[in-house]
Amino acid sequence: MGDLFRYQIADGVEAFSTERDAVLPFYVVQPHQVHGCVIREVTDPHTNRDELEGVDALVTNVPGVAISVRTADCIPVLLYDPVHKAVAAVHDGWRGTVQYLSRKVVDFMHELYGTDASDLKAVIGPGIGPESFQVGQEVADAFRDAGFPMAEILQDCGPKNPTADNPMNGGLHIDLWKANRWLLEQAGVKPQNIQVAGICTYRNNDRFFSARREGLKCGRIINVIKLIIEN
Repeated sequence: MGDLFRYQIADGVEAFSTERDAVLPFYVVQPHQVHGCVIREVTDPHTNRDELEGVDALVTNVPGVAISVRTADCIPVLLYDPVHKAVAAVHDGWRGTVQYLSRKVVDFMHELYGTDASDLKAVIGPGIGPESFQVGQEVADAFRDAGFPMAEILQDCGPKNPTADNPMNGGLHIDLWKANRWLLEQAGVKPQNIQVAGICTYRNNDRFFSARREGLKCGRIINVIKLIIEN
């Protein structure tokens, strides 16, 4: 049986990412993601995937409702508002990131629950790291056109060498961890309230699934956050 990679966010909330072969300890609401920007509130703890078609971020303020996003290199972002008792799970692949999805979720929580971004606690979970996220010029241009701080998130690693031991060496590389941290800070989340797991799924695919290394049909990491029911 696999392990759960748990996050210490704050009292009153439980959060984790599943490692390979892990068994979920309870029912978890999972959306059917499409790399878009649709955000949905969940209040029923038994909501199924068919009800969440085309959704890439979930929010709830109902204790006991476990929400999640599924990843296998994309970046999971989990948010907790300790003041208004609300949580969010965000699926940030490069397409979601370049569309400012994390920032949109913070705005959505403000509209729905009154969340102040400065109160939020955030986790950026395991996802493809900058050394492994080799991209084409069109992806780099998309981030530049969207206004990201390219000096911070983009590195040119020289000519590609697809026959090397690590085919991800060389080329342009984007740091999705930094890109999503930047989005959260731009939304008003305090830097000291952002945890970054710093675990590259491509390099650690003995523990976590990696679509880039294994193919799109590989398993998925379930990234979960839940408000604890108080006794």
